[in-house]
Amino acid sequence: MQANIHDCMTGIDASALEGRPFFFCGIGGSGMLPLAQIALGMGHAVGGSDRSYDQGRTPEKFEWLASHGFTLFPQDGSGISSPDQILIASAAVEDTVPEVARAKELGCERLSRAELLSTFFNQAGYSIAVGGTSGKSTVTGMIAWILSEAHFDPTVMNGAVMKNFVSAGNPFASARVGNPRIFVSEVDESDGSIALYRPSVAVLLNVSLDHKSIEELRRLFGDYVHAAGCAVINFDNEEARFLGPRADEVVSFAIKDPSADITVEPDSIEQSAFGIRAAVIDNRSREMFPLTLPMPGLHNLSNALAAIAAVSAAGIEAKSAAYALGSFKGLARRFDLVGTTASGITVIDDFGHNPEKCAATLRTLKATEGRVIAFFQPHGYGPLRQMGDELTETFARELGPDDITIMCDPVYFGGTVDRSEGTERIINLIRQHGASAEHVPEREACGDRIIELARPGDRIAIMGARDDTLSTFATSIFERLG
Repeated sequence: MQANIHDCMTGIDASALEGRPFFFCGIGGSGMLPLAQIALGMGHAVGGSDRSYDQGRTPEKFEWLASHGFTLFPQDGSGISSPDQILIASAAVEDTVPEVARAKELGCERLSRAELLSTFFNQAGYSIAVGGTSGKSTVTGMIAWILSEAHFDPTVMNGAVMKNFVSAGNPFASARVGNPRIFVSEVDESDGSIALYRPSVAVLLNVSLDHKSIEELRRLFGDYVHAAGCAVINFDNEEARFLGPRADEVVSFAIKDPSADITVEPDSIEQSAFGIRAAVIDNRSREMFPLTLPMPGLHNLSNALAAIAAVSAAGIEAKSAAYALGSFKGLARRFDLVGTTASGITVIDDFGHNPEKCAATLRTLKATEGRVIAFFQPHGYGPLRQMGDELTETFARELGPDDITIMCDPVYFGGTVDRSEGTERIINLIRQHGASAEHVPEREACGDRIIELARPGDRIAIMGARDDTLSTFATSIFERLG
């Protein structure tokens, strides 16, 4: 039987990195910023640079960083000044980037984001990892909120801003710096770094195509659940369930499978445009209790069951966990309501960027009446090549004949990536499936087209990743409509 969270409150040695200063290349990114917050909270000096900082993008974020103990530099190598510094940079950051070149010149140690995060994570007395190709950030936020409400003061690494932890002092709460002995983090399979983590509890939400082949994903996720004290596995996902025998201990959850440890009474599910309710069943104790979740969609009901199962594996009462989720505010850019105009046009800001995430958002929208205008900004040329066919099927399958898909060109911030295959091919394929779709290369022109098309009762979904300005884009559309 794996350890209980109540037994893991003793001290640990958190000095493996000896308080050395860190320099984050791309410090404003959704993966780097929360890790930089945690490193600073653990007593390290933290500096960084970012291309967006140099370009004047999202200035409020960098103003906040500069005023809260982070030292910012232009991305010209000037921030690397001592061999004692550890450079934190993605493996995708090329050697020609000035910080990388300067670090090599000085002999600085270099770590990837995942290498640093896994070091903090594996030092914890009790750790909960959340893996899968979709839903990780939401479930991480839910677990964080449950543990916080139960007074465990967790340290949390997330890829999205957790609204429950936002404050005037920290509007960028994608991390929570608490007790380093209890660590909750989403973990990433896209670069293989999931193999670095040794969690007390490993949550596996789903296994589906994203950045890697399904064969690679089976191996990575199988090793992941095998390394954990206990695996929390979604029995509604065939691929995830298939990996259950790789784990030493399993707590299962499911909406459709009544034999799962944590499930729901099917007839109890009530959906609305902005929430969902159900009666949760804990088959281990034969208890039934209510769950009222202030966010819509069956995928979020599944996320809630995952969080309940995870904390129950850690020794927290499932009923108490369900009650805590009643006050869960969700995450920024996860079906985030921007607003509804007087004429009834609703604008939603959403992180959907792979087939499964996009499908969950579109299904949630289609569960209630109204036409959908789905704007999608691909988050890179490489991912678009990898999952273009599946994205085509998703938009063609989930949207109806009156709905419209609009896509601009992929995000491109520079570098040597192959840009020969872009959005136009995907749009043509969607049209071949008989669905309505338009390719408008420039994003601002997409905004003009959306305004032109919008009519009362429409739901406009702004979807995409790797670009903080998408939220500004969503807000601008709502303001123009209003």
